Amino acid sequence: MSTSASGPAPLTGAGAPCWVNLMTRDLVAAQQFYGEVLGWTFRPGRLGQEFSVARRDGVPVAGISAMSAVYQVAVAWMPYFAVEDADVASARIRERSGTVAVGPLALGKGRGVLAADRDGAAFGLWERTAPATSPPAPEDHSHAWLRLRTRNAFDAAIFYGEVLDWAGGRPGCCDVAYEGEEVIVRCEGRPLARISSGAVEAAVDPVVRPHWQVQFPVADLAETVAAARAHGGTLIEEQAVLRGREATLRDPDGALFTITDVRSPASTGG
Repeated sequence: MSTSASGPAPLTGAGAPCWVNLMTRDLVAAQQFYGEVLGWTFRPGRLGQEFSVARRDGVPVAGISAMSAVYQVAVAWMPYFAVEDADVASARIRERSGTVAVGPLALGKGRGVLAADRDGAAFGLWERTAPATSPPAPEDHSHAWLRLRTRNAFDAAIFYGEVLDWAGGRPGCCDVAYEGEEVIVRCEGRPLARISSGAVEAAVDPVVRPHWQVQFPVADLAETVAAARAHGGTLIEEQAVLRGREATLRDPDGALFTITDVRSPASTGG
């Protein structure tokens, strides 16, 4: 991964800090929706016919998986964070009152874990056990970034920092900075995610409950919202943010995702 700090950290490629994946009930329908709305193309994943990799301009953007009834996993977008040892990271989650729901499981070229932090926000871990073959994202662009909406940003930063070894001082690890009332996570100087306070754990509305929000940058917000509605999606909310606008959408299967015309996760605060 490039050490340039000019753009956001890519989520794909051999040196990427994480990956985003959609768990859905209908893989074909999800491919049709996101292909039309975000312009993605798809290739079968290496894990079998229930897995697909979304691409844009030939570069992997995200994974889409048909959910198994065995694991009782909700329809949702979820980030997966790269770790050196899935067993060690899973133990850290449990020690800090988080939950490990599934794994570690051997999956293709690595081992995966489904977990939740102590406020209930779901996320995954990924330990790569074989060399990566995916091309890196362009240096000046990220295909997605993340925002954690949580009860207390400071507490959440401590939890994830200890689990994922952020701010550990090792070469290549992510850094954490407290800016205003939010936390910015940077990897090799490039912004990866924001952590914001104010979520309500017992809220009925899933937008208000603690959750990882997957954000996809788009060139034209209004056009993308219109495309989502035309193909069965629902606009949940649209709002102005620093340097642009963002809209939260629900896909036809119920998964929430956000689109934004802001080009960096470090520039979307209010």
